Amino acid sequence: MANVAFIGLGNMGGPMAANLVKAGHSVTVFDLVEAAMDAVVAQGAKKSSSALEALASADTVITMLPAGKHVAGLYLGDEGLIAKANPGTVFLDCSTIDADTARKVGAAAAERGLEMLDSPVSGGVKAAQAGTLAFMCGGTAAGFEKGKLVLEGMGKNIFHAGDHGAGQIAKICNNMLLAIHMVGTAEALQLGANNGLDPKVLSEIMLKSSGRNWSLEVYNPYPGVMETAPASNDYKPGFMVQLMLKDLGLAMENSLSTQSSVPMGALARSLYASFSAKGNATRDFSAILEMFQGE
Repeated sequence: MANVAFIGLGNMGGPMAANLVKAGHSVTVFDLVEAAMDAVVAQGAKKSSSALEALASADTVITMLPAGKHVAGLYLGDEGLIAKANPGTVFLDCSTIDADTARKVGAAAAERGLEMLDSPVSGGVKAAQAGTLAFMCGGTAAGFEKGKLVLEGMGKNIFHAGDHGAGQIAKICNNMLLAIHMVGTAEALQLGANNGLDPKVLSEIMLKSSGRNWSLEVYNPYPGVMETAPASNDYKPGFMVQLMLKDLGLAMENSLSTQSSVPMGALARSLYASFSAKGNATRDFSAILEMFQGE
């Protein structure tokens, strides 16, 4: 079992840390929000007063932060986690950030002889709670083998995508596709509803036909079709529109730097930006269905 420092306990990080406790790891947590720490401490974790305090006794560090600037700020510099870490420490950054920052932080860790994986996740809050997340990892093969032992306490599908930054590239490709097929699923279901079809029956038909996809099967965007989906709970909780926009933004930035053609991704980003601007930023991204329902 590992001594884990877990830094960043938001909607995803909190249940992830709790699952590590359940898996038998010794977990010390830190977050700027006291209540977020208390919720995990109540399940058996220890609380720290700073990220560096959590680091002191850790052999594995997991971070779940909002953006690349936060990751760089925490890891780099003379007072950063990398400079202060014990020899042999393994870093697992589960944030979704730009690949360039992931590579920069990974290189800084390697200079100190430390293993670092960019390990963004897929599956959403429910998968975080259930411990069934998918992890897409970038780093060395040796680092992956070490990190996988801890990641298995939070997920069931753990992939080594390649070197530093590869995990982030896999994540933006995955989420760009997710945005595209969620939009397509929503407009197809609404087209059927506009023609008098029962969305539940239409969903069953498409699930047995060539239109089958994850949004339709696991996360149906039409209210009442799938009891467990955010759509049947006023589009909450779930993966917020503003987070999908963040991921699509990362994909668009990368497409420019690599001269990649992503017309469907660009259209999906435009649709989500328009939807967000109408007061929907904090709703689940499957609420995009409402764009096709008219006024």
